[in-house]
Amino acid sequence: MSAQEHIRWLRNTAPYINAHRGKTFVLMLGGAVAQHENFPNIIHDIALLNSLGVRLVLIHGSRLQIDQRLSRAGLDSVFHEGLRITDNAAMEHVKDAAGSLRAQIEALLSMGLPNSPMQGSRMRVCSGNFVTARPIGVVNGIDFHHTGRVRRVDASGINQQLADGSIVLLSPLGYSPTGEIFNLALEDIAVQCAAAIGADKLVLFGGPAGVLSDDGTLIRQCAAGEIDELPVADPQQASLLQSAKRACLAQVERCHIISYEDDCALLQELFTHDGCGTLVANDDYELSCEASIDDVGGILELIEPLEQQGALVKRSRELLETEISQFRLLVRDGRIIACAALYPFLDDRCGEIACIVSHPDYRGGKRGQRLLKTLEQEARSQGLDRVFVLTTQTAHWFVEQGFVEADQGALPSAKQSLYNLQRNSKVFVKTL
Repeated sequence: MSAQEHIRWLRNTAPYINAHRGKTFVLMLGGAVAQHENFPNIIHDIALLNSLGVRLVLIHGSRLQIDQRLSRAGLDSVFHEGLRITDNAAMEHVKDAAGSLRAQIEALLSMGLPNSPMQGSRMRVCSGNFVTARPIGVVNGIDFHHTGRVRRVDASGINQQLADGSIVLLSPLGYSPTGEIFNLALEDIAVQCAAAIGADKLVLFGGPAGVLSDDGTLIRQCAAGEIDELPVADPQQASLLQSAKRACLAQVERCHIISYEDDCALLQELFTHDGCGTLVANDDYELSCEASIDDVGGILELIEPLEQQGALVKRSRELLETEISQFRLLVRDGRIIACAALYPFLDDRCGEIACIVSHPDYRGGKRGQRLLKTLEQEARSQGLDRVFVLTTQTAHWFVEQGFVEADQGALPSAKQSLYNLQRNSKVFVKTL
């Protein structure tokens, strides 16, 4: 990258730097992350986030390290329904693994060698008894011994440390008022902590780049309510999705699933427009909204290429300003990426769907279908019985959406008088 390209990239990150400053992010790092060769790079990226004013809570797991210790001691790793059964013998190795890994992470976060990304970072790391736990007990005849669940998170104590500029580091251990120690599931702590402290984001690290569908396609984003319908076969990725869903349902607005194997994945996800992993949101990440007069410029920029190709009727700025209330938009990070319009003919109880356009970078994501569905619902609310479209180049798409071809006589009389014979548009109608 040349010096100028580097500067341009830095300029492009400025909106994200401003947006993230002062926000609280919880990072969930499984035990496998700490043993991967990319872990030092993740630590460097964490240091950068800290220097940019992001409030950070790191929660590390230690399942892999516990398994290794139990194996060396000749003990079996016993699980039931995904949870480790932690008897007295196993608990000693759980404490050893968690304490050792916490010390390792604290050491890495304390580095400040010259000529390294950590130079001058001077991060303060705080760990403590922020998580109160309770025993799982006996479930269906299975005694989980020292395996527990989160009972309470000391949100006030964590937020106080964050306000003082510290990074809070939590191990997968919880403590009871009677002085007992419990082995906790990493996902349980991460979700409960993120919800309790009102985190703006929960970042979950997995092996692959985000979550992949059955055909290997990266699922870039989804709403929490869509997770159960996603075609995800990998059990680890499915588990990360369920953790993200739980967090969203607990009012964490955004969850990001990214790879711990890919260098720069954390920064790419947080500081570029499209990221590199899977975003799970409490609502639709791409906001659907009514257009306003301030959106005219963005709509013109979106539709002009198709107007030049003859796929759309040309609209002047003045005309668009008068018709702006008919338009609905999809907006992503303040950028209009799709639009569509509904023109009602109330006397004929029908409406025209027009100007369905997606930005070239965001085609193929069913955004047109989503806007069409929105406008069809709006047409029903206005008491319309059917909608129609005039198209020259996208007939097949509308047929796939349930439209059927009709002649000009199916158009309302007001529209028939405006029909452009030169364009020779085909008419398609859909009964609502």
